Amino acid sequence: MAGLDEPMTITFLLIARLPGGGAEAFDAYEDAVLPLLAEYGGRLERRVRSLDDGTEVHLVGFPGEQEFEAYRADPRRAEHAHLLERSGAAIELLPVRDLTSRNPPSGR
Repeated sequence: MAGLDEPMTITFLLIARLPGGGAEAFDAYEDAVLPLLAEYGGRLERRVRSLDDGTEVHLVGFPGEQEFEAYRADPRRAEHAHLLERSGAAIELLPVRDLTSRNPPSGR
């Protein structure tokens, strides 16, 4: 649990399932909205895609819930929503917590 002097942070795992041919429109959407993260204190920690272009995963952090909600409400995201719709992506967004300190990397 964070101490009183430590800022609260929130981390999300975004899973995007992309149908065949959807990656190009999804990339265009992401190119438009990911740069907005910094304005809200957000940070893209990791972005990976399966070799078949069918699934993309993001690990994204924000200072808190208020900043996350402000990012989601940014009208510039809505301006590009048609690209997300065109991609056909099915999005799952999960709040997550880091367990690295519990099981440190093995160095492999």
